[in-house]
Amino acid sequence: MTSQLTGSHRRTYDAIFRHPAAHNVQWRNVRSMLGVMAEIVEEPNGNLKVTHDGHTLLLHPPRHKDVAEVDDLVQIRHFLEQCGAPAPLLAAAGTHLLVVIDHRQARVYQTELHGSVPQRIVPYDPNGFGRHLHNVQDDANGQRKPELKSYYEAVAQTLRKAERILVFGSGTGASSAMEQLLIELKRHHHDLAERIVGMVVLDEPHLTEDQLLARAREVYAKLHSQPATPLDRDLGA
Repeated sequence: MTSQLTGSHRRTYDAIFRHPAAHNVQWRNVRSMLGVMAEIVEEPNGNLKVTHDGHTLLLHPPRHKDVAEVDDLVQIRHFLEQCGAPAPLLAAAGTHLLVVIDHRQARVYQTELHGSVPQRIVPYDPNGFGRHLHNVQDDANGQRKPELKSYYEAVAQTLRKAERILVFGSGTGASSAMEQLLIELKRHHHDLAERIVGMVVLDEPHLTEDQLLARAREVYAKLHSQPATPLDRDLGA
């Protein structure tokens, strides 16, 4: 969805996902960017109806040249995420990242940023023409089918420049996507596997993003005065 963005459109896109929120995002640039990424219809009252892939966003043009309200930027950001547009790559050099992973998706957060917007990685079914893998159970024997290796590879690429990595997941053993990620990293990205400082089993569907990030910061706070060490599975559990 973002491959057609270049120049000013790409800068506007990045500004929408910036934290803390940008306050100088020009309305005309937002409208121009959305016109490239989605279909826009101007309604008789001047509002804009933006649609893409079954998702709809209704925008009220601001009175001034900039998108003044943070809530408006958040609304646009959520619309882009719903349409499958990824957040800009999070992992700048020296960052501490949190990976929240299951068999449906991985979310990668930069823990230093409050209100961090995650990079979302979702496995795709090559036989389903790009559909998400909603069902990864083998109906024949009740065993879980392995995800595409490209899923874990995409997660690895997002983590490339991280200094330390913390992983949250649910379940243990072969059924755990958290464990599968570690296996793939040890096989193909040993340097990244060594940067994992903790793996924590959580009932994460019942935790908000703020609660997940707060828990991650608690773990990193314990490590603040310590050198990076190989994986500690029990850390923060």
